[in-house]
Amino acid sequence: MFATVLARGGVSLCRFSTQAKPQRTRLEALRSKLDKESGLEGVEVLQTFAAGEIPTTTPIVRKKAQRSKKDLPKPSWLKVQTADSPNYHRLRDTVRSKGLATVCEEAKCPNIGECWGGGDDGTATATIMIMGDTCTRGCSFCAVKTSRKPPPLDLEEPEKVAQSVGGWGLDYVVLTSVDRDDLPDQGSGHFRAVVQAIKRENPDMLVEALTPDFQGNHDMIDAVATSGLDVYAHNIETVERTTGRVRDRRANYRQTLAVLARAKETKPSLITKTSIMLGLGEEDDEIMQTLRDLRENGVDVVTFGQYLKPSRRHLPVKKYVTPEKFDEWGEIALGMGFLYAPSGPLVRSSYKAGEFFLSALVKERVKQEEA
Repeated sequence: MFATVLARGGVSLCRFSTQAKPQRTRLEALRSKLDKESGLEGVEVLQTFAAGEIPTTTPIVRKKAQRSKKDLPKPSWLKVQTADSPNYHRLRDTVRSKGLATVCEEAKCPNIGECWGGGDDGTATATIMIMGDTCTRGCSFCAVKTSRKPPPLDLEEPEKVAQSVGGWGLDYVVLTSVDRDDLPDQGSGHFRAVVQAIKRENPDMLVEALTPDFQGNHDMIDAVATSGLDVYAHNIETVERTTGRVRDRRANYRQTLAVLARAKETKPSLITKTSIMLGLGEEDDEIMQTLRDLRENGVDVVTFGQYLKPSRRHLPVKKYVTPEKFDEWGEIALGMGFLYAPSGPLVRSSYKAGEFFLSALVKERVKQEEA
């Protein structure tokens, strides 16, 4: 038995009902049905059902991920290093002890085992994600969590990041961030403060910044471009036709080109960089047009990587591009005048960003500017 209290004309009316027991019975029946269909139990099945993850007709085997019928089988060349090396655990513990976020973890990057473990050369690399782990946008390809009102910025983050990366013994660090459309300056001032703190603590360290679009605001782009960083990166992600399906509606193909052009215009010595995901339904002629658009806007470096679906709720992979085709795109990009064009199924925008060629390229630009 339960009571419902209503207010009508200033008088409280109590209405008693005896319907609770039948409602509980229906709920128990639903639980029982879902348990049988899914192989899950209790609260777990209801939470999963509420999230829209349980098909009404297809059983789910507990603790075993299943591929959707629409998902393409992964090819043999998509194999990554297991995330279980001593270097991996050391870097993970350091990041967490400082309360830092990394795009490696938040975006579920497939290369985390190799990059954090050090790969063949034993040099561990991590991409620090500043301004929190919650984005104000919701791109259909991205695994980072979203909210209209993320937690406030950590004002101590610039010093925390500077001290952490200095302790890792790196000579090249990559910073990225979530979008912060909730802030008056989109977080550009905070981004600038982090770069400057790193340069104060580690003057010889090269800094790459993979930035949001700052809604195309020139003052905000300029604040980051003139912060002392060495590489200004902002990802185009996909070709123009598929942008509306792949990216948040506030992200825009032409706006991305304008951001990269503005950064170069503001500081010509900056190396500008972007990344393209393949396998989202794009055509070859559309990729060529994207490359032409990037070169026309002064972009120096482009990377190509395979889009991988991070969860069942994200966009499906339309095609797995072969390693040979990736090699071809890398060669085409170099032939069009890009200074550097790493290309491969598991290449990501910041994957091995500090490897020898790019580091040497940045240092040469710095020498030219000083001269």
